Amino acid sequence: MQTRDRVKLPHSVIVKSPGLLPMLYKVSELEEELEVPTRTIRNWVGMGLPGERDDQGHLWINGRQFADWVSQMSQARRKTRLGDDEAYCLKCRQVVKLANPVLQNGSGKQILYSGTCPDCGGKINRGGSIHG
Repeated sequence: MQTRDRVKLPHSVIVKSPGLLPMLYKVSELEEELEVPTRTIRNWVGMGLPGERDDQGHLWINGRQFADWVSQMSQARRKTRLGDDEAYCLKCRQVVKLANPVLQNGSGKQILYSGTCPDCGGKINRGGSIHG
């Protein structure tokens, strides 16, 4: 499950959300505007997206608050750096600790680690640089 600081946002949402107006949107209106399923938007509310309910229990989301939340989530994701023993598994679509890492030949200050994903067993390569 995704945590509050690791919300996966489609690129289209990151691009389109700044264009939302400072008004209250129904979830179905955001679905249409951003081309994202209502279930996904409701899940985001559970992950910290600000929303409010009216007397009938309908969920309303402010367009500016939505855009600000998307901006925060995408910036938090960009600032996350991998640890020295971590890599991104393309099959699992997540950061994992490298199993059986092997240092491959690099050139200059560049290095290459090769290992396996502990979850799916797939091969993972990770580049980096020598600190110094």
